[in-house]
Amino acid sequence: MGSHTGRQLLSLCELVGLDAGDCAGYARALTDALGPVVRRSLDLPPAAPTFLSDDHTPVEFSLSFSPGAAAPSLRVLFEPSSGFGTLAESSRLGLRALHGLAQRWGISTEQLDLVQDLFLPDDPRGSFALWITLELTAGGTPRMKAYLNPAAAGPDRAGATVREALDRLGHHRAYDSLPPADRLLLFALDLGDWAAPRLKVYTAHHRLRASAVGALDRMAGGPSPAETEAFLYTAAGLPAGHDGVFDRRPVLACHSFTDPAADRPSGFTLHVPVRDYAHHDREVLDRAEKLLPRYGIAPDVLRDALGALTPRRLEDGVGLIAYLAMVHQQGHDPRLTAYLSSEAYRVRPPNERPTGPRPVL
Repeated sequence: MGSHTGRQLLSLCELVGLDAGDCAGYARALTDALGPVVRRSLDLPPAAPTFLSDDHTPVEFSLSFSPGAAAPSLRVLFEPSSGFGTLAESSRLGLRALHGLAQRWGISTEQLDLVQDLFLPDDPRGSFALWITLELTAGGTPRMKAYLNPAAAGPDRAGATVREALDRLGHHRAYDSLPPADRLLLFALDLGDWAAPRLKVYTAHHRLRASAVGALDRMAGGPSPAETEAFLYTAAGLPAGHDGVFDRRPVLACHSFTDPAADRPSGFTLHVPVRDYAHHDREVLDRAEKLLPRYGIAPDVLRDALGALTPRRLEDGVGLIAYLAMVHQQGHDPRLTAYLSSEAYRVRPPNERPTGPRPVL
């Protein structure tokens, strides 16, 4: 598994123009943080189930495309120490891995330390304990993010856990600005040296009607409802003017907070789970190639990235592109992000038709 994901990481690093030495250092860091699972044969089933990917590979890549940028930003999301015993053991070892990475690069974990007891209790509950993202930058020192489970103290406590975490971090009005949701999915922290460190809250919206997506945004100065709807319709393959219900995997909204004094979020991201609403990956790529030019972005790097991950035909599976996301952040141009699966253990077969959101009659 380590050889498979390491090769993919090196190929993507080269694609976005990172130095070979930096790439090798990032690959070693990923291998160290994942632990013994990297030596597991891909002829065996996954060491443990993980909510991070459909085939239970504990690694996911993403490319964030900004208009005018020479290359997209490359990130790798992973579950550290994946597959170790109980969730409590995984939590402890994962936190140890995070601190090891932070020490390696001199990254402060102060924000996480303030809320660690809320999300990483002695007896955690839920589908995961801790994920880490490394945004791979030139120079060999990445930016780091920690992803935590709001349901760590139980799903009935998720709201109280997130509210308390936001309060401890100084964002006393943030919780009440979030949209109504079926589930608080993730709580994320930018760690270390960011120009404007963010707190992010991800919400899941089951059975969302496409025509209602514009109401999810709570960002000050965010995208218009028309832009949000247009993105969703294209990403999901919905014909203009045809409403639909996302009755399989839910659409996700993410709101980010940077200013403790503000009463509204400073960022909004819409995540569309395209793998559940397309026949195969060729359809998903076609949709991405329509979206990227709308934002002034050439689509060729995304096509090349898929080829760097796997030699398989895009028509032979679905899920290589797991999500497409539209990102708005105050002070920055809108950008698009594609979340890419490693497929170390399994290629998900094409979905049976019809694949789009259920039509509203």
